[in-house]
Amino acid sequence: MKIKEMLEAKLRDFDKNSVPKRKNQVINIFKKRFYISPEQIYIKNYIRKTPIAAFNPGAIVIDKRVYIFPRMIFDYYTYNSSIGVFSIGIDELMDGAIPEKLDTEILLWPDKMWEFGHGVEDPRIYKQGDIIYMLYTGSKHYERDSRLNKKSVLALSEIRERHKGLYADKKGYFKIIDSDQEYVPDCKDSAFIKPYNEEITMLLRFDTDSPTSCWRGMSNIDNLTIDVNSIEPVFVPCEWEEKVGWSTNVVKVAEDKYLVGWHGVLKEDLSYKDGFALVDGKGKLLGITNYLLSPEGLIESYGDRGLVIFGDGLLRYDDYIIWIGGISDYAIGVFIVSLSDILDQML
Repeated sequence: MKIKEMLEAKLRDFDKNSVPKRKNQVINIFKKRFYISPEQIYIKNYIRKTPIAAFNPGAIVIDKRVYIFPRMIFDYYTYNSSIGVFSIGIDELMDGAIPEKLDTEILLWPDKMWEFGHGVEDPRIYKQGDIIYMLYTGSKHYERDSRLNKKSVLALSEIRERHKGLYADKKGYFKIIDSDQEYVPDCKDSAFIKPYNEEITMLLRFDTDSPTSCWRGMSNIDNLTIDVNSIEPVFVPCEWEEKVGWSTNVVKVAEDKYLVGWHGVLKEDLSYKDGFALVDGKGKLLGITNYLLSPEGLIESYGDRGLVIFGDGLLRYDDYIIWIGGISDYAIGVFIVSLSDILDQML
């Protein structure tokens, strides 16, 4: 059986009754909401100094500074996204005291065959030892045997410090393997959880011929492979959703319990609405919420792709959870809530 057929069979056999029953309801529990506009971003290492859009950022806290990795676009004529980085003190961010000018450097830009199309997109950050791993989307990938066959690939870059700055070392993109075959799915919106021996557990989202769903699996980051036998569905769209996907990196909240953001795209208006899930170290679902974050008002709802709050950075600071995401594909939103308020909503 081909790998794609194996994945389709897993989804057909998935016990949908194992997932807590969700409702099509929104409880917007995030009361602190701040914004970062593209005009605040000042590019230091490129001739064009301000992007026209900066959104869908990954994020990580190091020594009480938040490093934010926005996806940036400088023109919309057959646009190509890049990924940059700037930093801000965690206490400043918590208070909404965001500088009017944020010195930013471009870290990644499209220079591989599998990034030409729409560029490099939507990073998720994971730190292990001294290495910052960045999962990102290479969009669109041109198959070697057909330049008309396009897909997004799940790519990996290692971010390291050099001369008091950061630089990126691209590693390539993931393939799903079986004993005698390999398959490159249309894949994005994924996150690392934790290492197990030579492998690391992941939350995965890839497109098959079935509705886009949330999965888990085991990967080898040395050879960028995911064993098909380790891949299992975690949850699937409800009847009112076009698709679901993972939104953020994971945050450890207890022993073998990890919080992660997810999104659903609603059939009624194609809006993106967000919730949280609890998973264990191997990605098994422990709990899930209804929607707890969705666009409110003009600033969040109107943009180049309206009605969207999307990804990509999730942070824990003391007893607070900070969701740093894109708003309507043009700017960055910072959304802050207590961890207890999230857990109170967990099914």
